[in-house]
Amino acid sequence: MVTGKEFSIHFPKVDSVEQGSEEYFLIKCGDKTERVRFHDYDRIYETPGLYEYLFYERYGCNSPDVVCSLLNEHLGNGNRTIKPLNVLDIGAGNGMVAEKLKELCSAEMIVGIDIIEEAAKAAERDRPGVYEDYYVADLTDLPEPVESALAKGNFNGMTIVAALGFGDIPPLAFANGYNFIDTPGWIAFNIKDEFVCDGDNTGFCQLIDKMLDEKIMEIEAKKKYRHRFSQDGTALYYQAIVARKNQDIPEDMLKEFIE
Repeated sequence: MVTGKEFSIHFPKVDSVEQGSEEYFLIKCGDKTERVRFHDYDRIYETPGLYEYLFYERYGCNSPDVVCSLLNEHLGNGNRTIKPLNVLDIGAGNGMVAEKLKELCSAEMIVGIDIIEEAAKAAERDRPGVYEDYYVADLTDLPEPVESALAKGNFNGMTIVAALGFGDIPPLAFANGYNFIDTPGWIAFNIKDEFVCDGDNTGFCQLIDKMLDEKIMEIEAKKKYRHRFSQDGTALYYQAIVARKNQDIPEDMLKEFIE
């Protein structure tokens, strides 16, 4: 049992936990006890401090630091030809990536977008002012006002520090976000280390392969690292990737990923 200022958490025995997205915990707020899965982000963001405690303190997630550090290292190797750094942060959550972009990469302007309303509220609550703007919208089906605003964003960088592939962020969301970035531009993201095309039914791997084959995007730096620990103590490894945008993804390629 772990007790916080506004909540207490009970973690189940390891042998009773299903793998991956079915990891869960019991949280008690006041007189109410709930079973919450690790991927129930809307519920997790509602409780101040819960996201940071769960993923960063208990399970040692360091993806924002690793991805942003890799981006900064690459920019520092004579590659900072794009100034200032204006970033579109996709799957922005409660602003932890934006905070690292400011701290490590001296990003001047960051705009966040997330599909979860609770994420936007948590970002404003926990890290007010870190985003220039924050949109709650689906990148695969953007409302016209949001699409128009992003098209005028003058972004030269994009970050996605989330579990790309396997359904978390669809390939069309990645592609649409990518096309809002100016050319040349920087793309920084992470992906599960064991991610291979044979196990991907989302189409994300196929999208990335086509982008690389046709020189739409070029990988400039890559680093394997421990994303976090699972509930049974197993280390989960991801790849942090920094890539250069050479051109937009053409319409005919985008159509392949429209369901």
